[in-house]
Amino acid sequence: MNSAGGSSVDAAESPRPRVGLLGTGPWAQRTHAPALAAHAGSDFVGVWGRRPEAAAELARAHGVKVYEDPDELFADCDVVAFALPPDVQAPLAVRAAAAGCHLLLDKPVATTVEDASAVAAAAAEHEVASVVFLTLRFAQPTAGWVEEQTGRSGWFTASAHWLGALYPPDGTPGGHPDSPWRKAKGGLWDVGPHALSVLIPVLGDVTAVSATRGPSDVVQLALRHASGAASTAVLSLGAPRAAAGVGLELRGTEGIFELPEWSDVPGAYGRALDALLAAARTGEPDARDAGFGLRLTEILAEAERQLGA
Repeated sequence: MNSAGGSSVDAAESPRPRVGLLGTGPWAQRTHAPALAAHAGSDFVGVWGRRPEAAAELARAHGVKVYEDPDELFADCDVVAFALPPDVQAPLAVRAAAAGCHLLLDKPVATTVEDASAVAAAAAEHEVASVVFLTLRFAQPTAGWVEEQTGRSGWFTASAHWLGALYPPDGTPGGHPDSPWRKAKGGLWDVGPHALSVLIPVLGDVTAVSATRGPSDVVQLALRHASGAASTAVLSLGAPRAAAGVGLELRGTEGIFELPEWSDVPGAYGRALDALLAAARTGEPDARDAGFGLRLTEILAEAERQLGA
C-alpha cells in the first residue's frame, strides 16, 4: 500500500512495482494495457475508467481488478499509467502524485499551462518520478537516432511534418476512433508534441515561436532554438489521405539526417515504463518528465494564442 510522499521501487522492498491504468479507450485497449500486462519488471494490477462497463471489460481481458474510484487504485499502486484526454489526465495526475504514485503520462500532459504546471509541481512536491510517453523518444530506431543526433553540433535548420488523416477534408471516416479532444484541438496539440520532442533535444529549447494556419486544421510553426538553428513544423489531423505522412529532416555542418521509420508502439510503451522505473529507483529525473511535458505545453499554448489573435 502506498503512502503520500513518494513510493519506493527499490528492489529490496518492491521487486515488482504495482501498476494501475486510468483509461479504457482504444489506445488503452491497443497499447497501454497490453504493454503493461507484458512488462517483465512490474505487475499490472488494475484499471479505472470513466465508463464502468468499459473498465470492467478491459480488466477482465487482462485478469486485473476493476476500480470504481481512482483514489482506491492510487492507494494500491506504485505507478499510475494514463490513457485519458489531457484535461482529464492533469487533475488526476496531481491526485496520483499526492498519493505517492509515480506517473506514466500521455501527451500532451495538459492543454493549459496552468494544468501542466500543476502536474509538474505535484510530482516535484511529492518526490515522485514522471515520464511522458512521446512515441518517437521510445520507439526504435527513432529513440536511438535522436540520441545520436544530440551528439552532433553545427545544426543549421530542420523541418518536420506530421500530417494525419483522422479527419480528412472530404469528411469520410478516417479509420480512427472518435476522439472529441483531438477533433477540438487538432494536430497542433495531438502531434505537435511528437515533433517538438525531437526538435528540442537536438536543436535546443525553443526561444521564439511563430504560428500560422493553413487549410483544414493545418498549423505551421516557425521556431528559433537555443543553438541558433531555425526549424519548421507542419502539423495536421485533417490531411487528405494521399498527403498523409510523417517526416523530419535535420541539416547542419555534418550533413543531412532524416528520421527513420519506426513501429512497435506497445514495445515503446514498455520502454517508457522502464525509464520511469529507473527514474524512481535512482532518483534521477528522466529528460522526458512532467517538466518537459510542461515545456511542450508552454510552446503549444503560445502558438495557440497567436492563432487565436
